[in-house]
Amino acid sequence: MLRKTLIIGAGGVGNVVAFKCAMNIKSFGEITLASRTISKCDKIAYNIEQKLGIKIKTASVNADLVDELIKLFKRVKPDIVINVALPYQDLTIMDACIESGVNYLDTANYEHPDIAKFEYKEQWARDDAFKKAGIIGLLGSGFDPGVTNLFCAYAQKHYFDEIETIDILDCNDGDHGYPFATNFNPEINLREVSANGRYWENGKWIETKPMEIMQVWDYPEIGERDSYLLYHEEMESLVKHIKGLKRIRFFMTFSQNYLTHMRCLENVGMLGIDEIEYNGCKIIPIQFLKTLLPDPASLGERTKGKTNIGIYATGIKDGVKKSIYIYQVSDHEKCYSEVMSQAVSYTTGVPAMIGAKLILDKIWQGRGVFNIEEFDPDPFMEELNRQGLPWKIKEMD
Repeated sequence: MLRKTLIIGAGGVGNVVAFKCAMNIKSFGEITLASRTISKCDKIAYNIEQKLGIKIKTASVNADLVDELIKLFKRVKPDIVINVALPYQDLTIMDACIESGVNYLDTANYEHPDIAKFEYKEQWARDDAFKKAGIIGLLGSGFDPGVTNLFCAYAQKHYFDEIETIDILDCNDGDHGYPFATNFNPEINLREVSANGRYWENGKWIETKPMEIMQVWDYPEIGERDSYLLYHEEMESLVKHIKGLKRIRFFMTFSQNYLTHMRCLENVGMLGIDEIEYNGCKIIPIQFLKTLLPDPASLGERTKGKTNIGIYATGIKDGVKKSIYIYQVSDHEKCYSEVMSQAVSYTTGVPAMIGAKLILDKIWQGRGVFNIEEFDPDPFMEELNRQGLPWKIKEMD
């Protein structure tokens, strides 16, 4: 029977997922790309046909509405739904999958549109419903979360008896030429970056002020960069699944230019998420700002430079302390030449495709809701090398 795959979301990541699924057509079969704006889907479908000679279908859907999603699922009859829409829409898409008996995958955990907070609680709460429906829900199959989780699982399986500390290190050294822009959805990006930081140590969460903690890390193929502590969602699941863990932190690089722009916007209220009235109209400042900033999907052909994302882990093996650094470097221009998207979208979209491929090929199986590090990391790590995200391990002893 012909497999059927439904992708929801037609931004930069959706473009990469659609391209890479088409490149692995034997696993994904008939591919449909859906979004609220069907013209975006049609453009991606056209580019795929022109570049690969493969046709994919397109559809329009409002992912905020469970009933509308269910109607689409009935029409498409997908074996899996790859959710690369907004994280605000995770729960509606999950609920539609439960009602329709369709496997589910996403790249980022649920975030409430009116509260600058993201956590797995409401997605984990759907575990029983997924089990009863006989389907699998794979959470966080992007890069971070996603590949970084599997770097941790791989280190735990092959290099340590116990991992004591993990630093997740995310560097985007790309230059798009604009005075200020974000490399993924501006609303999500700016909310994450301007929020208080948080890390886990000795069994409890410790909160910090935004950008309060900084370290300089030497990123291979890029060099030394200022890296700032943020809260990031993969830590919430990794503290549950990595045995012996005493501390986990997440760091991301930002230029002084980016930080200056962000602080200015924050100081004048442009990062606000509460409604205000302007000339008789109600607007949300950060959503208005989003309309003024460059569309992240448009940055691909302008962006030069590299990304480097990885983990630095310390722990014990055979009674001896050791440390390793697992990382992956991508080139923005190389990514664009392959799938017409820059490396930030590429490094998120390729792992989403790989997670779905392992489910469809029945290499990863289960019933219920899972975080990605709960599965055997080896087949995923092998696919990363095959699918355009080769990784390296450096023993730091």
